[in-house]
Amino acid sequence: MRALITGSAGFVGRHLITYLLQETDLDIVGSVYYKLSLPEIDSPRVRFEHIDLQDETAVIDLMARRRPDFIFHLAGQSFVPYSWKNPWATFDQNVHIQLNIFRAMIDARLEGRILVIGSGEEYGAIEQADLPIDEETPLRPISPYAVSKVAQEMLGWQYHHSHGIQAVRVRPFNHIGPGQREMFVASSFAKQVAEIEAGLKPPVLRHGNLDAHRDFTDVRDVVRAYWLLINQGQAGDVYNVGSGRAVSIKRMLDILLEMSRTPIRTEIDPERMRPSDIPVIVCDPSKLQRTTGWRADIPLEQTLADILDEWREKVKR
Repeated sequence: MRALITGSAGFVGRHLITYLLQETDLDIVGSVYYKLSLPEIDSPRVRFEHIDLQDETAVIDLMARRRPDFIFHLAGQSFVPYSWKNPWATFDQNVHIQLNIFRAMIDARLEGRILVIGSGEEYGAIEQADLPIDEETPLRPISPYAVSKVAQEMLGWQYHHSHGIQAVRVRPFNHIGPGQREMFVASSFAKQVAEIEAGLKPPVLRHGNLDAHRDFTDVRDVVRAYWLLINQGQAGDVYNVGSGRAVSIKRMLDILLEMSRTPIRTEIDPERMRPSDIPVIVCDPSKLQRTTGWRADIPLEQTLADILDEWREKVKR
């Protein structure tokens, strides 16, 4: 059997490949944006293809040749602040690619399953009465990124009902871990700590809003949930993926500062503040847990230690 992972060179894609190699016998095809370098993963079970997923003809050709049994659609624009600066590019990329994949599946008459990756950001303007957030919570998106994910996910529902596409929809909340780009909060903090420790920057760590509470899950737990859901989830249905615990950004920063090998002071950076920010977001993952038995296993402290250790190695190079 074969799995196709779109966006396989990205943060989640690399962890998903590692998981599938360890836990399954699947052959893996990874799509990589044609302007990016291919990942350095040495396994005879993994093949990468350079492709522009916004090119419908190229996507149709890929599906016809590879005929995957499982499709993990991870590709897209995933950085919320970027969507404020480039809303149309975000919407076009996320929705256009999803449509191309569905149309290519229909053209190739594929009967495999596809995991449509939405986002916890879709819930948007959360109120205290909504917490913890389950799948019945109204969607009130408050960023262009979140709107694009609502549209992408609803296409999954529509194509399941109109064309029989075996689409399982997921709404992952914040996931962090080694290999995440520095524009995301945990990686940004860890990189700054590592650079300060190495004497590359003065002992001042710059940050945005520390009061927000978020549901953080290790990416290695998240990809395990993805594999369980693409197998056991109900086609057409939607599932939250998150730890079920809210942690403040300040607590995350404090943990990293406690791990630092040198004293560091902190300073607010106005550029890191979002136009809108919800005070508390926490996921109710009980539907996922009932369906698959999944639990978030990796403690936050271990995740942050792994991120920091990776940045310590990177800044030495």
